[in-house]
Amino acid sequence: MTAAAGEIFRARRGRRLTVNPEPFRIEPKFVPRIWGMRSLAPLYPEKTNLSDPIGEVWLTGVDCKIATGSFAGKTLGEAWREMPAEWRGTFFREPGDFPILIKFIFPNDKLSIQVHPDDAYAAEHEKAADGRGKTEMWHVVSAEPGASLLLGLKPGVTRETFVKAVESHTLEHLFQRHEVQTGDTYFVAAGIPHTIGPHMVICEVQEYSDITYRVYDYGRVDSFGKPRELHVAKALEVIKFCHSQGVRTTPLRMPAERASRTLLAASPYFAAERWEFLPAVPCSSNAAFFELLTVLAGKGYIHWRGSHMMYDQGECWVLPASLGRYSLQPELKSAVIRSYIPNMASLSADLLKSGVAKEALAGAVFA
Repeated sequence: MTAAAGEIFRARRGRRLTVNPEPFRIEPKFVPRIWGMRSLAPLYPEKTNLSDPIGEVWLTGVDCKIATGSFAGKTLGEAWREMPAEWRGTFFREPGDFPILIKFIFPNDKLSIQVHPDDAYAAEHEKAADGRGKTEMWHVVSAEPGASLLLGLKPGVTRETFVKAVESHTLEHLFQRHEVQTGDTYFVAAGIPHTIGPHMVICEVQEYSDITYRVYDYGRVDSFGKPRELHVAKALEVIKFCHSQGVRTTPLRMPAERASRTLLAASPYFAAERWEFLPAVPCSSNAAFFELLTVLAGKGYIHWRGSHMMYDQGECWVLPASLGRYSLQPELKSAVIRSYIPNMASLSADLLKSGVAKEALAGAVFA
């Protein structure tokens, strides 16, 4: 048994399995979409000349397999239920459902114009789909000149004008268009209609839900010649016409030793920070919550408790809440997204204590 696998032993009395906390890597799931790309390079250099266009890479799907460590071979959903409670953190004394879904999005065409419900609506109308709404964040990993997305409606758009635009296929004219650049971040609350355009790669961090209400799909058909299902009636029930503007966040600098650390966005559903570093970075886990590290660029090693494993771009790692001290030692300059479920009051207090102005919080902290 390797040191990286952690020490595993069974108590002489009872059958409970005890596992030393260890980071572990999740195998990504490559999901075909009609609007996707046939090359995922340079993030996944081995994924070129693909037979089917890949639109999404699910990094924390509950059916994704664990690649390393004591839970290798199990799905993330299985590992989440079976891991010691202290790995999940004090926020998750009972496993419940895995709370954060992280994806890479590779659009070669516009996604459908769509909207997601909030928790209250999903709990009442989408019980078969786990009854959770969908709030999300987009971080632009790369963007070509002229790339843009539609996020939120222009001021004054009403339900009536929206319906007429759907019928006349002129819906895009009602949206706020955002020209995007590499490094931009957008917060997309439930109820805000949107679509992503081509010529960019997005890292999406979201409440774990796959409920999407399509409003308009540009007349596309699937491989069987059939149009994808639309959900206009439900979309009209959840769109926030009185407050339907998109938000480009204003990242907040956070203290970190030997690294550039910025808070991209935080909500009760997730917080996401971007870390960039070249020298080794000392870190420490928080007993309240587990962490997810999504590697955008670079490669190197995660060191902990006398063990180490190599990380590479395109990967996602789970770091247990009880891990304690660890370090990230890059071989190449690295950029990672660190995601977790925050205590909003504590996070805001820490930001203010670090010198962030109170009025600046609204640019990245969404209660």
